[in-house]
Amino acid sequence: MVTKVVMPRLSLTMKEGTVVQWFKREGETVQKGEPLVEVLSEKVTYDVEAPESGVLRKVLAGEGSNVPTDEAIGIIADADEVVTEAETTTKVSTSEVEEVPTAPKPEVPTEATTETVERVLASPAAKRLARELNVDVALVRGTGPEGRIVEDDVRRFAEQATELKLRVKEVIPLAGIRKTTAERVSFSARTAPHSTITMEVDMTKAVRLREEKAISYTDILVKAVATALKEHPLLNSTLENEQIKVYEDVNIGVAVATEKGLVVPVVHNADRKTLEEIAEVLRQLVEKTKLGKLAKEDLTGGTFTISNLGMYGVDVFIPIINPPEAAILGVGRINEKPASVNNDIKIKPVMNLSLSFDHRIVDGAPAAQFLQKIKKILESD
Repeated sequence: MVTKVVMPRLSLTMKEGTVVQWFKREGETVQKGEPLVEVLSEKVTYDVEAPESGVLRKVLAGEGSNVPTDEAIGIIADADEVVTEAETTTKVSTSEVEEVPTAPKPEVPTEATTETVERVLASPAAKRLARELNVDVALVRGTGPEGRIVEDDVRRFAEQATELKLRVKEVIPLAGIRKTTAERVSFSARTAPHSTITMEVDMTKAVRLREEKAISYTDILVKAVATALKEHPLLNSTLENEQIKVYEDVNIGVAVATEKGLVVPVVHNADRKTLEEIAEVLRQLVEKTKLGKLAKEDLTGGTFTISNLGMYGVDVFIPIINPPEAAILGVGRINEKPASVNNDIKIKPVMNLSLSFDHRIVDGAPAAQFLQKIKKILESD
């Protein structure tokens, strides 16, 4: 039986994946369930298992190819089974894989454009030099009589243009995780009307809790946010087909920077976990992130995201919502500041929180109440 190996859809927003590596070559035997090909999408590297046993008869998408989800990337069949040409070219073939566009060829001037150039007030010598130096004479400022363009004007323009060219040290392709991040934040900025509010939090008790339990501030924040979301569920929702869908599960994504780009592993059911359990889950997720071993389930299903830049000395920043979620919490550094306590001045550790939210879903007042709840939790025993 001819079986197609397809590009998996790892999330509702995933549109395509990249073939990273084939573990088998054409003609080699495969067993059902064994890793067959590694693909990259939605910021996760994922091993696609062989759907059936047989022989890898055809690789339809080579390594590095971008393939739409649910389209075939390979064919598995018995060794002696006849595979028709139609079956090996259905949906995806090597020639159909999207390629990086090359620079467009310069257009050949039409008669109309030639006439436009001729109407520019310039001497024949200046026009000839402009053609030799590939200069658009219409952009040159003339210094001759009545603004006429002369040779020196063209030469000066060409020299200035050469001086303005910057030397490129390195070209980094926009691909993989970085490409996915770029597409997601661009989509978020275009579609969700962002509004951001900030609030200062006294972290005295949170600092003490961190020291007592040997945990991180991110662990404490995940627990505080998960608790606040149960009381303010509208922040734990999404907008889909003109309907606001409030999630039952509270799954907190934590933005983590890697050499390849930003990934957001998820603490599932964070509202049902103790602080110690959250700390252990995050420890495992960070370790997987460093090793590049995050699984599909580690990166999917998030309902709210936390982005902490405090460790980089950042005080306040405006985070971009991670679609299709309704909001994201930006966390700044803890800074020592003087504060009035019972008519006395004391130095306290304070931190700024920035909540960016989709104003189509949430208004300013309920967003502020949600942030107040997080503040209250962090400042309480």
